[in-house]
Amino acid sequence: MQHQARLAEQRQRAAAREQAAAARRAEQAWKADQRASLALQRASEADRKRLEKEAAAAHVAARQAEVDQLNAELAATYDQVDSLLDSTLDVDDYVDLVSLRRTVEHPPFDRRLETPIPAPWPLPDPPAPVFQPPAPPTGLFGRKKKLAEAQAQAEAAFADAYASWEREMGQLPGQRKKLADQHAADETRRQQALAAARARYEDDCAVREAEAAEHNASLDQLISNLSYGAVEAVQEYVGIVLANSVYPEGFTVEHESEFDPGTAELALRVLIPGPDLIPTIKSYKYVRASDEITPVSLSQKDSKDRYAGIVHQVALRTLHEIFEADRRELIQSISLEVGTETINPATGKETYVPFAAVGAPRDGFSEIDLSAVVPAATLEHLGAAVSKNPLGLIPANGAGVRRS
Repeated sequence: MQHQARLAEQRQRAAAREQAAAARRAEQAWKADQRASLALQRASEADRKRLEKEAAAAHVAARQAEVDQLNAELAATYDQVDSLLDSTLDVDDYVDLVSLRRTVEHPPFDRRLETPIPAPWPLPDPPAPVFQPPAPPTGLFGRKKKLAEAQAQAEAAFADAYASWEREMGQLPGQRKKLADQHAADETRRQQALAAARARYEDDCAVREAEAAEHNASLDQLISNLSYGAVEAVQEYVGIVLANSVYPEGFTVEHESEFDPGTAELALRVLIPGPDLIPTIKSYKYVRASDEITPVSLSQKDSKDRYAGIVHQVALRTLHEIFEADRRELIQSISLEVGTETINPATGKETYVPFAAVGAPRDGFSEIDLSAVVPAATLEHLGAAVSKNPLGLIPANGAGVRRS
């Protein structure tokens, strides 16, 4: 599964690099176009003709760069859908169920609430006022009276300061108690919040542990049942294998399967995207006369061949993935049907259209070298019933899947 994902990632990176390069070229050409236009606006009459030519050429180059970018994206898309079979051949489709066991990894507990709230700084006692005797009076007359008045004022000021100090000292015990009570309340709330956070964390850990235990128990049961070839276990394993199959982005594939232990045959239906979801553009081109970028449609034959190729590749790819993944060889044959769901134009209701039906025995299929085949020829070799025109939603000839 990891190797398959790496291959898909490598292909995506290569396509992304090409698209990024085309995007850079388009941006550079656009900037050149803007510079040429700006130079033209500022040019003197003598230079205008030359700059008009340069601006026109830069604009054409910018538009052509846009075309190159669109075509690079289109080529990447077609490369993915045209290599549906090749992209899986170098991948080991076996799924080691033991590797799917879960090991619980708990996130770290947020320990910020574990830090106690620092105690408030203690309120210091205000300094007691100190009596400041008045300075000796100056002058030659009335010094005694002046001194007495200054002394009285100093004593009155000291008395006021001392009374204020006494009041402040009297308020300190209450202020200190208020701060201590506030700190105690804050600390209590912190401890309560910490206890609640720990309880939530332990509950979340317990849920994760229970989910992992339930998953692993189910997985162990699946492994045990698969060893006995139990029907539901085989079908579940097939579902896991096919769910791991990496298809291009936007190319959604669904599967339905049923295993018959009596014949060791797997009946499988594969739903692929309808023809309307596959691009039918051959390329993009720039029309200079109208200054427009227009799509060039694929020929009807090319569109028909591409969609038929998708059907053929998905059929062979699915057979290959299941047989390769089933190392116990519980499945001895596969009856496969590939089709799509679409709206019937006659009834307006959703309908299923089968495009290919094939029965493949394990022994016969294992002798085929899929790296060197023409998928349509391989299906014919297997005796498949195949639609002559899946693009036109023409069903395959034959009543359902042929049993091997």
